[in-house]
Amino acid sequence: MTTTAPSRKARTHTDTPAADPRVVETGATPDDPAIAALLAERLGAIGDAEALIGLDVDGTLVDHHGNMTARLHTALQGAARGHHVVIATGRSIGATVPIVRAAGIERGFAVCSNGGVTLEITPDEADGYRVIDVRSFTPREALVALREVAPGAGYAVESPDGSFHSTGEFQDASFGVRATPLPFEELAELDAVRVVVHDPDLSAREFSEIVRSSGVHGVEYAIGTTAWLDMAAPGVSKATALEAIRARLDVDAAHTVAVGDGFNDIEMLRWAATGVAMGQALPRVHEAADVTTATVWADGTAMVLDALARD
Repeated sequence: MTTTAPSRKARTHTDTPAADPRVVETGATPDDPAIAALLAERLGAIGDAEALIGLDVDGTLVDHHGNMTARLHTALQGAARGHHVVIATGRSIGATVPIVRAAGIERGFAVCSNGGVTLEITPDEADGYRVIDVRSFTPREALVALREVAPGAGYAVESPDGSFHSTGEFQDASFGVRATPLPFEELAELDAVRVVVHDPDLSAREFSEIVRSSGVHGVEYAIGTTAWLDMAAPGVSKATALEAIRARLDVDAAHTVAVGDGFNDIEMLRWAATGVAMGQALPRVHEAADVTTATVWADGTAMVLDALARD
């Protein structure tokens, strides 16, 4: 079991952005020349080769209000024409696909649910994608243990087919669909690709202590700055899904790039030949990365994509 420290990523659960990104014009912010030079030096070696670029969503492609800058929108579409751009997010299918479309990706792949689900993006399908990999697990033991110590929390399970079920009225835009209420006993019996636990009455520190006391084991989980817990199948992460895509595409491992800002991005930042932390990321994320770009508000991701642009 891997436990990760608090992440500002979880603030999206208290002020959740819209699933559909809003492309907005912003005032021109001059790029930091030192950052631009560092990115050019680090990424220049890729040259004319096709890179595999794994991109987180919240805090990387969109800010915490769901806004994507017009500059980044243009950069994404350009990158998708010359490289393999893969959206890699904790969001579920329904909240990931609008980002893929905004990025201008018509063919390729996307990673959802922190590696639990992988999509092939293709216009050959009516919805523009097909599910090609699902990594599920049985959450009953973990859920029962958590319920013992956090009886007031909300629980939600994402099923392999993309549907969500939850206790009470627990809903979140990262689900991508509206969760169907289900009694806890039935919820715990479902097959899952993602399990979410949220207790609005507890601080992140209190919740972390409760999770530790529950003895939850056998699943990967990340606790954020609010009382929020994401669980996936053992050994599953954005990095494992991206590696499977890399092998499928036969991209040189030296030509892999990942950009993110949250603790659920740490594995993919370490996996990539060049892991890039967003400027607003917390220290542990920076430590996992090879280089730091500007913040999401200063078009840090666009700077990375510009450094990979072909003349």
